[in-house]
Amino acid sequence: MFIKNNNTRAALIALLALGSAAAWPRVAAAETVLRIGMTAADIPRTLGQPDQGFEGNRFTGLTMYDALTSWDLSSADKASVVIPGLATEWKVDDADKTKWVFKLRPGVTFHDGSPFNADAVVWNVEKVLKQDAPQFDASQVGVTASRMPTLASAKKIDDMTVELTTKEPDSFLPINLTNLFMASPAKWQSFYDKAEGADAKAKSQAAWTAFARSASGTGPWKMASFTPRERLELVKNPDYWNKDRVPKVDKMVLLPMPEANARTAALLSGQVDWVEAPAPDALPELKQRGFKLYSNEQPHVWPWQFSRVEGSPWNDIRVRKAANLCVDREGLRDGLLAGLMVPASGTFEPGHPWRGNPTFQIKYDKAAAQKLMQEAGYGPNKKLTVKTQTSASGSGQMQPLPMNEYLQQALAECYFDVQLDVIEWNTLFTNWRRGAKDPSANGSHATNVTYAAMDPFFALVRFLQSGMAPPVSNNWGFINNPKFDELVKKARQTFDPAARDAALAELHAASVDDAAFLYVAHDVGPRAMSPKVTGVVQPKSWFIDFSPVSIAQ
Repeated sequence: MFIKNNNTRAALIALLALGSAAAWPRVAAAETVLRIGMTAADIPRTLGQPDQGFEGNRFTGLTMYDALTSWDLSSADKASVVIPGLATEWKVDDADKTKWVFKLRPGVTFHDGSPFNADAVVWNVEKVLKQDAPQFDASQVGVTASRMPTLASAKKIDDMTVELTTKEPDSFLPINLTNLFMASPAKWQSFYDKAEGADAKAKSQAAWTAFARSASGTGPWKMASFTPRERLELVKNPDYWNKDRVPKVDKMVLLPMPEANARTAALLSGQVDWVEAPAPDALPELKQRGFKLYSNEQPHVWPWQFSRVEGSPWNDIRVRKAANLCVDREGLRDGLLAGLMVPASGTFEPGHPWRGNPTFQIKYDKAAAQKLMQEAGYGPNKKLTVKTQTSASGSGQMQPLPMNEYLQQALAECYFDVQLDVIEWNTLFTNWRRGAKDPSANGSHATNVTYAAMDPFFALVRFLQSGMAPPVSNNWGFINNPKFDELVKKARQTFDPAARDAALAELHAASVDDAAFLYVAHDVGPRAMSPKVTGVVQPKSWFIDFSPVSIAQ
């Protein structure tokens, strides 16, 4: 139809335009992006079992993946406890306490759309435990099996029920399972079917390599792009099974920044919105310029773990006690770390149910330390040389070089000659699993790897039980104390919570009385971020939930 009247024509065009506009897609709001500077020197592994310690779990584990059990990270005031994850409930068998039944959460799918079920659980257990399974990956074993050393096998009962079997009765199993992340068997199989290789093992390795570049878990974040050593981009999973934890931002970018001053400079210049462990001497400027600072006491210890192999200078308990008495922890806190630590007098402090009643009181008493060293045969003219292996950065390592230099100077006043062997964090973490007898220790008498104290196994058992010596777990120094072994067995086989706590308190007190470690600090997990970042909950945990975080663009 030809319209002669210009006014009528203009009105019709306007009406048609309005109708068309209603059908057009609305202009999308600007994408919200949260950029985080990590302390790691590289992106933690993305294939389902991260490396780089618990920083790996924090950034590439708990984001893209879920486990059968999870940590409650919703409160800044209450202790973080284990809660249901991909399992809704679990129970140990009354007649056979090596068997556990886990009921699975229905309706959960992996990022690729395949279903999460009992077959997926069995597949993920066998990826690290069953060497003849096609998906078995030796590279994932060290960071997984050592964290759940009693788990032996998994069996499907029905689509939504699995039975897990342990080598011995183990009341810690539900806590240990927070470290076994569920990767998509279907996604891995698709890569395996297309992989080239001389044999099944080569094809499996190729499939895992491909999976790491295009990961698929069930977590609240999905992989968008990945550039090793440079950046990992995650996008929110709008279909996440827990609607309360669907991320508030569209994208999260993770950037390796191992040097504290570089991280802080990146925050100040606007290159990132959030940094882990800012440089302590920059805190006044950060506060003055309106940046937000978060910290909270964590179940975490910054120690020296002593070698107890034959010939180690730390085999003399007088020397171990002297080192613990020679460190002014309050001075370290108030000076170098600008208040960002809690002095450690053990793995647990008074008031904790696992503290117990140690008779050796760890405090600053230089005169007592010097007396002990003199009794051990050392003095101003005869120093004791000790070498400690540490890192320049890393997950939970706080400020490792300045802190170790502080210890070096402090211990010099008690007749120690401290030598530092500084290596890259992930190498140090790998060496930790190899032990003091391995050539990778480079003759060190101690290692400085921080550890989480959220659960009995992580806090005590893996260090103190003789059976946890490498390659099984993290008894780096090969401690062999029959009393520790007896108390570990007692705690592990006690399923009543109050009685188990009592046994753990007895174990902890015994370890402090033996000066098993040089206990220095508890981390407070300091973070600094732009004032545009809101919704942050800093829990009493090494981990943090990124889902509730928002950022103004």
